[in-house]
Amino acid sequence: MNLSSADHSTSPPRVDIPRQYNAAHDLLARNAQRAAKPAFIDAATGAQLTYGELAEQAHRLANALRARQLAPETRVMVAMLDTPEWPVVFLGCLLAGVVPVAANTLLTGKDFDFMLRDSRAQALFVSAPLLPVFEPLVASIPALRHVFVAGGSGADSVAALVQSGSAAAQVADTCADDAAFWLYSSGSTGTPKGTVHLHSHLIQTAELYARPVLGIREDDVVYSAAKLFFAYGLGNGLTFPMSVGATAVLLPSRPTPADVFGVLTKFSPTIFYGVPTLYAALLADAARPPRAALSLRVCTSAGEALPAEIGRKWTAEYGCEILDGIGSTEMLHIFLSNRPGAVRYGTTGQAVPGYALRIVGDDGRECAVGEIGELQISGPSAAIMYWNNRAKTKATFCGEWTRSGDKYTRDADGYYTYGGRSDDMLKVGGIYVSPFEVEASLMTHPAVLEAAVIGVADTDELVKPRAYVVLKPGQAITADELKAHVKTQLAPYKYPRWIEFVPELPKTATGKIQRFKLRAAQ
Repeated sequence: MNLSSADHSTSPPRVDIPRQYNAAHDLLARNAQRAAKPAFIDAATGAQLTYGELAEQAHRLANALRARQLAPETRVMVAMLDTPEWPVVFLGCLLAGVVPVAANTLLTGKDFDFMLRDSRAQALFVSAPLLPVFEPLVASIPALRHVFVAGGSGADSVAALVQSGSAAAQVADTCADDAAFWLYSSGSTGTPKGTVHLHSHLIQTAELYARPVLGIREDDVVYSAAKLFFAYGLGNGLTFPMSVGATAVLLPSRPTPADVFGVLTKFSPTIFYGVPTLYAALLADAARPPRAALSLRVCTSAGEALPAEIGRKWTAEYGCEILDGIGSTEMLHIFLSNRPGAVRYGTTGQAVPGYALRIVGDDGRECAVGEIGELQISGPSAAIMYWNNRAKTKATFCGEWTRSGDKYTRDADGYYTYGGRSDDMLKVGGIYVSPFEVEASLMTHPAVLEAAVIGVADTDELVKPRAYVVLKPGQAITADELKAHVKTQLAPYKYPRWIEFVPELPKTATGKIQRFKLRAAQ
């Protein structure tokens, strides 16, 4: 077997976690000497929650859950906006041994109905603005016994629940390998899957990525555009800052360019976590502030590969590198990333120490340097299964290795370059074509804001690239001009034979382009 593309060169650093371990207790205990320091700031109201208040409220909530006979390993759904009540609920559940199921707040009633039934959640924590979506559902969910409203003021409010609990610091007798929380996959390729993570996983991502790669410090203020219910956002906005005693700014509303720049200028975050779509929108915003108005020292991008042109433009404008990386719901956070001072835009960087990577071809053999194949990961934060989905679990979690479903190549320096999702790859004239490569080429044109490429059969039933393009406001260009632009950068067989201009692209709430919806519309 050819092992030349496998990245086993770094000796995995060990994060020693005792057998008896509770993730929330660890994160709170690390900050016991910072009781007066703000842990979370609500960007909408300016309200602050100190580390001391966070610990007290989380313990009170845990005891209140016990008083309501919500036993360890019971599942509860958390469908809440990003406010300081979110970490109180999440950490309080972990302290009680209760398993929070973090839900995407942008989903539909049908989605929530599925997730409540699939998880058999016995309680629901829901933000008041989202309650109307759930009200038609709750009476029909067999397992559901309690509904607690975040931001409410009545007897069923989260605030009232917290106040009803004892402040005694009682921690469930959990172990490192106990199920701690679930995250449902974003559904970029179809139906979401309940992904089960352990108590040990949260701190693994902080110790292996946040501290050594990102370089997070106690004096940092962080803001994540990705919400706490996403794997990416959960690390960015909760685990990482709490692991070192930093402060996180939370924005309840959707991250529009105006609101994001408002947070960056008002609260002066030093670390900003974004996604490629958002970086493109921020750079296209005519009202964007000057470099001097921001305090950023490092930015990250994940969710989808960052086009090189966006990275270069951001650094030129704001003097701050974007560390493009890739993580997944299954691996909890980033396992492959660029490093400060060693960024190569157009690549996803190098393996995060503590994770082993390999690229596997269609024949099941590991690929040589430069050959494209599926990226697979081995590391300590891999989920244990998809709930109620044995077939998908077996197909994704293969012994020590987790299949990413992403196509990659690796160069001789250990830098990985994204080629697209396995089910998005095109074969044109018998040769693999990465849709991301064509999209990145289109986006180098100054008139293009976003692009998505799929394969479509021509009149001879041969697959060729088709592009959907979103132009920047006030820009105009013809399809032929864009085709000519791509031909100057890529091999001739890769250019899109058809280009359709659209007002927006279908995406998940994480900003991932849903190419399967474009294919279904053909």
